[in-house]
Amino acid sequence: MKYFLIAGEASGDLHASELIRQLRLKDSEAEFTFLGGDKMADAAGTQPLIHYRDMAYMGFAEVLRHLPQVGRNLSLARRSLLETRPDALILIDYPSFNLKVAKTAYKAGIPVYYYISPKIWAWKKWRIKDIRKYVRRVLSILPFETEFYSNNGFEATYVGNPSVEEIDLRLAATSSREDFLKRNRLRDRPLIALMPGSRVGEIRNNLPLMTAALRQFPQYRGVIIGAPSIDDEIYDRFHGDVPGDKVPVVREASATDVLVHCRGALVTSGTATLETALSGIPQVAMYRGSGSKIAYEVMKRILSVNFVTLPNLIAGREIIPELLMHECTSENAANALSGLLKENSPARNAQAEGYAAMRQILGTQHAATTAAGIITRELKQ
Repeated sequence: MKYFLIAGEASGDLHASELIRQLRLKDSEAEFTFLGGDKMADAAGTQPLIHYRDMAYMGFAEVLRHLPQVGRNLSLARRSLLETRPDALILIDYPSFNLKVAKTAYKAGIPVYYYISPKIWAWKKWRIKDIRKYVRRVLSILPFETEFYSNNGFEATYVGNPSVEEIDLRLAATSSREDFLKRNRLRDRPLIALMPGSRVGEIRNNLPLMTAALRQFPQYRGVIIGAPSIDDEIYDRFHGDVPGDKVPVVREASATDVLVHCRGALVTSGTATLETALSGIPQVAMYRGSGSKIAYEVMKRILSVNFVTLPNLIAGREIIPELLMHECTSENAANALSGLLKENSPARNAQAEGYAAMRQILGTQHAATTAAGIITRELKQ
């Protein structure tokens, strides 16, 4: 079988790489063409047509600035898809781009699978029309998505959440605190992790607020968990004014390898909030965006859900504080984090209980194995 995959950011690269491995276990002769990153390259044994760092543009303004590049990327993806004629196109999130390629595949008679559905249940619900038309099956990694799709005339299959097993494997393999501190040249002080996002725009908006909040905890040492596609220079550019030592950028094999040594975390909303929750580390979610109260009111009317972070969405209630737009200030972040840092505090204990409930809802299925089994079985029919 020949497979064509598209992932547009770091988390998609990680999840798609495991899917590639599982597809290869079921078919040792499988061939892969893809747009993605280094992890997919390692799994597939070949380089991406386009690396996701040249695709991960966020927001209208950033996309507009890079419109020629986006157009070139789309043309290359469509052309390569038609030249390779894969047995299946497998899409990983990244809907603005991926649904355009899905249309091309559909017209060419190539089956389309969506592994890691776009968040159309939150906004841009109209995209369900394209999914119903162009996609053979959605392989969902969030249990609440199946009800949304069913209510909108399309059947999605929950295959488990890949982060559960990925994080558990990392937790079992993490190094000692002593080794971690020595490897990263850190003194033995309690740590607070800063995770300002995996895109330049996110880092620009959120990192200065995170470092400002960090000032309220002089007894703690902050560490920025470096995203794979972001150079240290980007963090330096948007670091903010922090007295004393600059907050260091720490790079390990995964964010979990850093998080387990931290007392708490400030996290930009996204997959990172789920990773932090599965790692068991107390957190506050921060997403500044434009910082406008008007934008916040508009967003509330556009969103079809009550929360924006995955732990809260999965649990159906607030597990972690969400500081959005104008509410995302360094003062609010410091206040929310303060109670979470205290041992056996009501806030810390409540968040731990919420994490346990979220894990139970996610279940224990191996997502990539289940997804690979469905895809290969259907393609053989």
